Amino acid sequence: MDYTYLGRTGLKVSRLELGTMNFGYLTDESTSFEIMDEALEHGINFFDTADVYGGPQSPDMEQGFGLSEEIIGNWLSQGGRRDKIVLATKVYQPMGTGPNDRHLSAYHIRRACEDSLRRLKTDHIDLYQMRHVDRHTPWEEIWQAMEQLIREGKITYVGSSNFAGWDIATAQNVATSRHLLGLASEQSLYNLTQRSIELEVIPALRYYGIGLIPWSPVGMGLLSGVLQDLKKGTQKAPHIFQQVDKFYPQLEAYEDLCRELGRHPAEVALAWVLHNPVVTAAITGPRTVEQLHQNFKALSCTLSPEILQKLDEIWPGPKGEAPEAYAW
Repeated sequence: MDYTYLGRTGLKVSRLELGTMNFGYLTDESTSFEIMDEALEHGINFFDTADVYGGPQSPDMEQGFGLSEEIIGNWLSQGGRRDKIVLATKVYQPMGTGPNDRHLSAYHIRRACEDSLRRLKTDHIDLYQMRHVDRHTPWEEIWQAMEQLIREGKITYVGSSNFAGWDIATAQNVATSRHLLGLASEQSLYNLTQRSIELEVIPALRYYGIGLIPWSPVGMGLLSGVLQDLKKGTQKAPHIFQQVDKFYPQLEAYEDLCRELGRHPAEVALAWVLHNPVVTAAITGPRTVEQLHQNFKALSCTLSPEILQKLDEIWPGPKGEAPEAYAW
């Protein structure tokens, strides 16, 4: 396993981060334990979850909320593992139907953190991430809440997710005014089919020294050999068929290129996001141990400049950073 620093911090994490969104929802506890055992055995020390994971993530359906954290907590309670992993979770989404059961008020952040600690069966969270921007809560209040949690030893680093470039800049500037480290990482949707963050988010992260953690690096399965799977009659989620129709010529060219390389499409997709120097780690969300093993192979997949150019031709991005991408 390769390791790198989490953004500009001194914390080292594995280049692959184990995503646990499926734990308790599509993957039962025993299989989740097997996946975490294998991940740790193969050097993955970066585990990602969220308070809302484990259910359908709907404010009207509380059943299953927190189940992913509970499964991880049960695994950690077996002993000898907590200090071997960097544990990340998230706050923002509704955890109930009450008016303060969501978002980033100091009130909710405190309660949500304490609830996550209880479910995770630990006394601290290594990376506490805001899963979305809260337009109604001032940054002074958010950083005050995070600072208090840091002071109490309940969290160590703070991260963001789904932030725009200007949100990152605003958050960081307010943190600096309070003499805080600020954001250590940002989780964003980023893969060959979704490259809009190259315009402003990635430049902002590079400037502030914030590590990028792409989520859905294989496009929710679209970049994992979907055409080949469909030919085999493999069952797919309904949304995949709409994406296949939209991107069919590109998917055909992409999978042909992967065959020429002798690589599984998922390996190439992961290797592509990892080649970006702003990227700290790519989130993998395996439902099975077999899928986890497939992801490991991406670490040995080296993409030459010629292959990177071919991928750009198949999956063109925004043609650079803002404003040059659309202005002189």
